[in-house]
Amino acid sequence: MPRIVKGAIPSPNIWNTPQIYELENRAVDPDGAADVAMRALRPWAGATVLDIGCGTGYHLPILAAEAARVIGVEPHGDLAALARRRCAALPNVTVHTAAAQDLPLPDAGVDVAIARWAYFFGPGCEPGLRELSRVMRRGGAAFVVDLDATRGAFGRWFSRTVPTYSAREVETFWDRHGWQRRPLDLRMVFQRRADLEAVLRIEFAPEVAEQAIAETPGLELDYPNVLRWRYF
Repeated sequence: MPRIVKGAIPSPNIWNTPQIYELENRAVDPDGAADVAMRALRPWAGATVLDIGCGTGYHLPILAAEAARVIGVEPHGDLAALARRRCAALPNVTVHTAAAQDLPLPDAGVDVAIARWAYFFGPGCEPGLRELSRVMRRGGAAFVVDLDATRGAFGRWFSRTVPTYSAREVETFWDRHGWQRRPLDLRMVFQRRADLEAVLRIEFAPEVAEQAIAETPGLELDYPNVLRWRYF
């Protein structure tokens, strides 16, 4: 059994099927729109960057190309091990097996923090946000990139799969904690139809996934997201 840090909230897609989630990572945002939007708000060239919920480390080498230091944090021990292996040749990357609410980092040492599709769904994340405030350096910025369940077919499929999710409660939570937001219009582009279908099947309940597959011709689909940020 993998070592999973106490208090971690399971991620049903990457935790159960990391190989398929890798296909999703490759497909999402081929235009780099999310990184462009974040850099416009707080560049990370020469900075210390924290990737919260880094999974298998897909984004760590991309961040490391500009940042002085990159720290990945992942609560699933097996995924963290894969992230270390991916970044073994990058001396400015460190990966910790840890949870967002217990970061193994000193106070005020992070310039940019990113939680990308890491299930920062709002209510219940208060301990993680307190830790974030502790480790962020004055003048730094934290970003949360996540699905916008209020828009598009992807949002509709998500809402059917997770009927307990309340977009209104999530918005209220982030507003209360002083975060700003903007819509982020991303897309997924796949090389093979089989890959697209496999990804939809790990993202949604079985009956919803089959409907999503039927509604999605070709190799591309819209992926409406929201970018949230806060300066420290």
